[in-house]
Amino acid sequence: MEFLFDDESFAFETLRTACFAPYGGADLGEVIVTTRAIPDGDEDAWYQQWRATAARVHALGEKALAAGHRVSAREALLRASNYYRTAEFYLRDNPFDDDRAKELSRLARSTFATAAAHLDTPVEPVSIPYENTTLPGYLFLVDDSGTPRPTVIFTSGFDSILEESYFAVAAAALRRGYNCLAYDGPGQGAALREQRLFFRPDWEAVLTPVVDYALTRPEIEPDRITLHGYSFGGHLIARAAAFEHRAAALVLDGGIYSYYDATTRLVPSWLLQWALDGRDEEVEQALPLALTHSTSLRWALRNGVWTFGADSMPDYVRRSRSYTLEGVAQQITTQALIFDPDNDFAFNGEPLRMHQALKGPSTLITLPETEGAGEHCSYGGRSTLHQHMYDWLDETLRAHV
Repeated sequence: MEFLFDDESFAFETLRTACFAPYGGADLGEVIVTTRAIPDGDEDAWYQQWRATAARVHALGEKALAAGHRVSAREALLRASNYYRTAEFYLRDNPFDDDRAKELSRLARSTFATAAAHLDTPVEPVSIPYENTTLPGYLFLVDDSGTPRPTVIFTSGFDSILEESYFAVAAAALRRGYNCLAYDGPGQGAALREQRLFFRPDWEAVLTPVVDYALTRPEIEPDRITLHGYSFGGHLIARAAAFEHRAAALVLDGGIYSYYDATTRLVPSWLLQWALDGRDEEVEQALPLALTHSTSLRWALRNGVWTFGADSMPDYVRRSRSYTLEGVAQQITTQALIFDPDNDFAFNGEPLRMHQALKGPSTLITLPETEGAGEHCSYGGRSTLHQHMYDWLDETLRAHV
């Protein structure tokens, strides 16, 4: 879908930012005026203009907060958080040492934290025990009664951050009487940026401690836990669910059977073979020419090197081979809902492959482009996706009452 840009990646990321408007994450006019000043494919202009918009809206929020206007402050700060995330998106050459990336990441977190403290429903920052450290998270609660409620455990994706979970799933959950526990796992958000934890293929080692933590919370109904995977998270939690069987339902908002197969489709076949053969020097020499005309591929490879803790782009490609459900999909017995947007440029075909591989009960829902929900993660049609998701959960979880 072309949306304010001809460049596929710029259009998609703008749509992603704008589509959170129903949940307070954007204002369409702010999106439009920001993108007007950004030339197609100009990553530096993207950073500058989204940074300026985020700072302006942030200042509005701080002014409202100082004057005691709680709702106005909250609304502006939620938008600012999403805009700071957007501004940081293409800063992938050296994110650990890039002062711009570090500042934007910090601001995306801090503005959201301040806004969350002024939501009408309780939000609790949590630390989830994980190996010899902890993972940062938020527990979004319907109310402060302590009543056990069905709860969605949210696992984000390849580039999303904990704070995005509110717009992506939690706000819609709260409106329907569901709690939401969201976290940054290895390779994601603050766990990556502050703790330098990288993605790992055995996600059950991540998810099981999160479920352990969830079961210590009296507000979470233990028999009605749903595992939700967002984008790449749809692969990660499917892998984890082959070993972690305590959830009542899975929602794969990105049903990715083989992450490796899905992502390497974008790589020229000759370049992929060179990477697999270990011809790293030749790959690195050829990359600038191969990536010239694809913002999406250029960004994905740089982000993969960073989030996987790889030494180079060929190393990232080789590491990604472990991210497949081959040999474990038959162990997934939890009933699953799989979304299949029909214009998903990244993972086209993977949801059906997932659906066919699962031995347990699964429902595949196609989300049509003609209804505005056909993009990856149904950006532009999240309300439609949420209707399908939560209506399915209402019906599916009745058996667990």
